[in-house]
Amino acid sequence: MAETTGYASGGPLMTVTCETREGTTTISICRPAARNAVDPETARALFEAFLAFEQDNDARVAVLTGRGGSFCAGFDLKSAGSGAADHWISGLDIPDDWSDPMNDPLPGPMGPSRLMLRKPVIAAIEGAAVAGGLELAAWCDLRVMARGAIAVVYCRRWGVPLIDGGTVRLPRILGQGRSNDLILTGRGVEAEEALSMGLADRLCAEGEALQTAQALAADLSRFPQACMLADHLSARMAPVDLAAALRREWRSQGVFAAEGREGAARFASGKGRAGDFSDI
Repeated sequence: MAETTGYASGGPLMTVTCETREGTTTISICRPAARNAVDPETARALFEAFLAFEQDNDARVAVLTGRGGSFCAGFDLKSAGSGAADHWISGLDIPDDWSDPMNDPLPGPMGPSRLMLRKPVIAAIEGAAVAGGLELAAWCDLRVMARGAIAVVYCRRWGVPLIDGGTVRLPRILGQGRSNDLILTGRGVEAEEALSMGLADRLCAEGEALQTAQALAADLSRFPQACMLADHLSARMAPVDLAAALRREWRSQGVFAAEGREGAARFASGKGRAGDFSDI
């Protein structure tokens, strides 16, 4: 068993764990009290965990999940609204000449969202995959979604743009029309609809997303790996195209200073909780 340790802003708490068994690496976000929202320390730990997975010759497939019944509630808006995340965000600018997300890894706001791994990653989604959490799910190669789970771009309501590859990957997964529906409206998509539109690849009973994703990972691990990885690489965007798209998306981060910080502060004050957006 291998572990990757992160540090939450409140003290030395493990925010990300990493365990490899029989070729499957399970990487878990461990902030259940915050519905696994990602603060800067957690983002850094996720980035390091996936780099370690990529370099581990015993690991063939990764599963990304969240502890405590929620996949990920996105970037921690309390951290963003208070300014506590400013140092992290300000260090994430993408160089103009960056063109190789596979061999020149850069962290994104949510951690691994700018990586292009050689090995597949499966999202195991219970509960909410919100905003940056949905972007992490879209970054994964396959998505297992439990009944009762929901995927949603709630950040639209707070003036926080998608800057972790969501505007790049969602149109490739869903097509332009369906991705517009999610991106522009910010509405929630429950598991059954997610399956019908292609956002989810497998549906399972509530509470069984991790088990189902790990079983799928075990199936992939039994295939001839060189062949699978060659096809996996060929089926995706060329690294230079992905880098250019992520550079273009990152220009939207200036919107956060104009609208998002105030919106994040409204969220931190209690607005919009439990899906009530009548007074935000």
